[in-house]
Amino acid sequence: MSDKILIESLKNVDGTLTSRMSMASVIIGSPGQIPALLRIAFLDEHAVSSKACWILEVVAREHLKKLLPHLDQFVRGLDKLTLHSSVRPMAKICETLTLAYFAKKDPEIMAKLTDTHLEQITTVCFDWLISEQKVAPQAYAMTCLYHLGSKFPWVHPELQQVLELNYPKGSAAYQARATQVLQMLTRG
Repeated sequence: MSDKILIESLKNVDGTLTSRMSMASVIIGSPGQIPALLRIAFLDEHAVSSKACWILEVVAREHLKKLLPHLDQFVRGLDKLTLHSSVRPMAKICETLTLAYFAKKDPEIMAKLTDTHLEQITTVCFDWLISEQKVAPQAYAMTCLYHLGSKFPWVHPELQQVLELNYPKGSAAYQARATQVLQMLTRG
């Protein structure tokens, strides 16, 4: 499927789970389309870029390992995202990856997700946490950074400082997640 045909297919995707699952099934059945989907996702201002991100999130949730051959392309593009409807699903994929690496200790994920990838995810998560983002990507970033701090010791003190600084002006949802992460940081 060419990028053009993929873009046309993405135009027919709507926000319903059924629609997203249907398109994700096409990608899961033809994982060679993932690089094209990532290219479209990282256009960022393109009309279908957010829809590409939605599909990538479903693919990651259903078959995370299908993204492993494309981690370089995935992490390289993260800092280019500006649209909330693109940032949120990509932040969720970062959370899924970090949980598979640190909490589940999945050997295949641990073998493919390099220190360079983890450093790039750390950087973008801090960017999402301190920039004007909605609460969902910030919550995902908090979780990622908490786990990344077990590999990069400098992360936990920085995360604690950012959370304490932003806590008073955060929404109720931001404060709830920040409280949870701060408690985990305090427990060590």
